[in-house]
Amino acid sequence: MNPHALRIGHGYDLHRLEPPPPNGHGRPFVLAGVRFDHPVGPVGHSDGDAVYHAIVDALMGALGLPDIGQFFPDNDPKWDGQDSEVFLEAARARVAEAGYAVVNLDMTVICERPKLSPRKTEMMANIARVLGIELGQVNLKGKTHEKVDAVGEGRAIEVHVVALLARE
Repeated sequence: MNPHALRIGHGYDLHRLEPPPPNGHGRPFVLAGVRFDHPVGPVGHSDGDAVYHAIVDALMGALGLPDIGQFFPDNDPKWDGQDSEVFLEAARARVAEAGYAVVNLDMTVICERPKLSPRKTEMMANIARVLGIELGQVNLKGKTHEKVDAVGEGRAIEVHVVALLARE
């Protein structure tokens, strides 16, 4: 087998959660392009979509490229409030330019609230649509931290993603 036929990458993101202004710096709570009605939201330079951010890092990692912060720096005003779908589209383009295709994504979203189950299929469908892959190539699991640490206390959200790419 060609040693470059398959590439695997791991992505990770964590965002602090706060109420929206004026009581905090939280943005609307968006995960995988799906907006949740929730009293707190991610603190971030863009829209704070931790799922899309972790996918971008997994895809870039599989290609041996820099992380999301180097492509879309948080000190650049043009990314302030940016819909993270733009970042995911850019990652998809880089995967294609490198001659690879996404085989599958497996992700774990860790937060106490909101519960993801009612919107999980919608989230996975958004990911599949943006990446131009089938829904069956996307897996998303929701977990809690059992009320332990900042994630478990509802003050943060954490996402892990593993991406497998294959040479086209």
